[in-house]
Amino acid sequence: MLWLPLTLISAFCLATSDALTKKALAGHNEYLVTWLRILPGLPLFLLPLPFIPVPPLGPEFYLCVSASLPLEILALFLYSKALKLSPLNLTLPLLSLTPLLLLVVPFLLLGERLTMCGAAGVVLVALGGYLLPVSRGQGGLLAPLRGLFNETGSLCMIAVASIYSVTSALGKRAITLSSPLFFAAIYIPLMVLLTAPVALYKGKRELRSITRNGILQASALPALFYALQVVAHVYAINTTNVAYMIAVKRLSLLFGVLYGRYLFRERGGVLACGIMLAGVFLIMIGQ
Repeated sequence: MLWLPLTLISAFCLATSDALTKKALAGHNEYLVTWLRILPGLPLFLLPLPFIPVPPLGPEFYLCVSASLPLEILALFLYSKALKLSPLNLTLPLLSLTPLLLLVVPFLLLGERLTMCGAAGVVLVALGGYLLPVSRGQGGLLAPLRGLFNETGSLCMIAVASIYSVTSALGKRAITLSSPLFFAAIYIPLMVLLTAPVALYKGKRELRSITRNGILQASALPALFYALQVVAHVYAINTTNVAYMIAVKRLSLLFGVLYGRYLFRERGGVLACGIMLAGVFLIMIGQ
């Protein structure tokens, strides 16, 4: 059961990074902020690489990494664009689509099977995540879906949720074929390097005054929490089914409710939080 506390740590760090990223995006280029969010991962994961045992790597490992990286980079930029363009209550609930897709994708790619109880738990977590803004009084039941027709950010987040259902399974396979720390030490620096040309080109205007415009300071904390969630993620996903781990990680939406309640005095979300926690309980007893 070590995967559960690791996943909760990953969810908390992701929620914190998202909230801080949303703040950092105000008045700054989303491509540059996205890159600065992952940039500290370059030294953080490269420095210990010489001390990490290199597992025997076969063609399947390289295939998984090469297939996952372009999708992961596209999802990164779409995620930040969604946070910048549209309200959180219309975008983040759509991430609940990922656990539902993971009821099928890991079986097709990895052969992973879920118990009936575990699958029911995944569905409840996804349902609770979708209902969070509704139970907080932020629009009607179909508000996030209606946003698809007039919110570019909502369309971006649908794409992100779909991409993550594939990259989560591919990443799990690559970790299985290597090791959690080795995978992170290879994957994150490659992601930083491959996103650099796009980010630096799109954000070239802000680069001229990068030491004075506050973008470095605004991106520092989101980057720290993003790196922490990566480490917790790779270890957690290596020890359980992908669908279970990603479903529990969607409790990052619940942590967002707690941020709203205690930092911004927002109310509501109790029913949806209860549904999500019931889903986690079913996953725990059904795995």
